[in-house]
This record gives sequence, structure tokens and C-alpha cells, in this order.
Amino acid sequence: MKRDQELFEFNTGVIGYPILFVLLIWIVFWAEVRLGLDIKQFGVYPRTFMGLRGVLFSPFIHGDITHLWHNTLPLLILSSALFYFYNNNAWRILLIGTLLTGILTWILGRPANHIGASGIVYLLFGFLFFKGIIARNFRLMALSFVVVFIYGSMVWYVFPVDPKISWEGHFSGLFSGALLAFLIRKGIAKPKVYSWESPNYNPEEDEFLKHFDEDGNFIETLPEQEEGVVDQEIKINYEYKEDNRGEDKL
Repeated sequence: MKRDQELFEFNTGVIGYPILFVLLIWIVFWAEVRLGLDIKQFGVYPRTFMGLRGVLFSPFIHGDITHLWHNTLPLLILSSALFYFYNNNAWRILLIGTLLTGILTWILGRPANHIGASGIVYLLFGFLFFKGIIARNFRLMALSFVVVFIYGSMVWYVFPVDPKISWEGHFSGLFSGALLAFLIRKGIAKPKVYSWESPNYNPEEDEFLKHFDEDGNFIETLPEQEEGVVDQEIKINYEYKEDNRGEDKL
């Protein structure tokens, strides 16, 4: 019963939290359009006291439906990967990373309202990529390469290639994710260590190597064979009978 409860809570985190967050930013956008609100001034406005409120509010604010849609799918996929592979540290990474991303954007950004959840997307991208390599875990490394394969083109937007895009927010998110990947060490899955990787490994005691001779040839042995027991010959006699049609049958 306890294990079933833990499994339910784990699945809730992996699927439920990312969907809840994406749903929340869509509700905010719907309310903005439906009620005719102008909440873009709540974004990060660099180097002003009022602009600091955007550190918390800017991920929920988007300029238009295209802007929102471009952030929705990668946010859903990357956050689900975070909760699945780094469940013990997922909330810590999101909270600290979001604050750090917003503060860096406030320090580095141009005088404008920086809005959108793309900073968090780059935060997740940076953490998943660098942590998979640092952890030296094959599963996590595979995840890193999958992330690069799907979202590798995102790297271009950490540079000022488009004046309408907050490259400062993207750079801040990527830097924050990479920094957390180096700093967070507890709660990360350890790579499997095989017996032959151990410093105390003795090849003569390895059960697998006992099936090979000195030349590296495989020795096929039967389970019931023991030292001092002579191999027995097994003879098979074939008897041919002729049926009514004159054909030979085995």
C-alpha cells in the first residue's frame, strides 16, 4: 500500500505538475485577453526596483498566442523530464533557477519589459544537458543528447539575433541551469558500477571468466559436470519403418 502511494505521488509529479503549470499560464493569458487586461508591465524591467516583481510574474505573461505556444510544448516536455529523472531535486531546481534567471535578466537586460516562460525553458534545457554529462550516468547522458537533438537550435537564441527576443532572458536561463547542474550533487542517480570496475576486482574469482580458457575460447559446460566425472556418450539410434505407401518415415 505504501509503495502504491509513493508510485502515485511520483506519477502525479511527473505528469501533473508540468500540466498544472502550463495550464496556469494559459489561464493567465486567457484572462488577459478576455478581460482586456494589460499586465505586461509586470515583466522584468532591468535595474529598476519595480522591475524586480517580474522575477516572479514574468514567466506567466506572454505577448501573444504565438509566443505562448512556442513556450508551451518545450516547457511541458522538459519539465516532465526534470520531474521524472530528478524527482528529488525538481522543485529546488525550478524555484532557485527561476529566481536566479529573473535576477540575472534584471541585471543584464535592455531597458524593456522582459516577459515569457522561455527563461525557464532554457533553465531546464541547460540543467538536463549539463547534468546528464556531469553525472556520467548512461541514461542521463542519453537524455542530454535527446534534449540537444530536439531543442539544439535553441542555443542560437542566447545571442542577440533578433531585437524582439529577450536573448538576455535566454542566456540567464541557460547559465542558471548549467550552474545548478554543477552545484547540485545530492539526490542524483548514480551510474551502475560493474564488478570489473572495482579496485578490489579479482579476475580469478569471476564466474563469467571461468567459462573461457587461456586463449579466450568459450568452454561450454553442463551444470551436472564436476571434476573427476567422465563424460558419457549419448547414442541415438534411428529406426526406419516402411508404411503401406512404400515411403520411408523417420
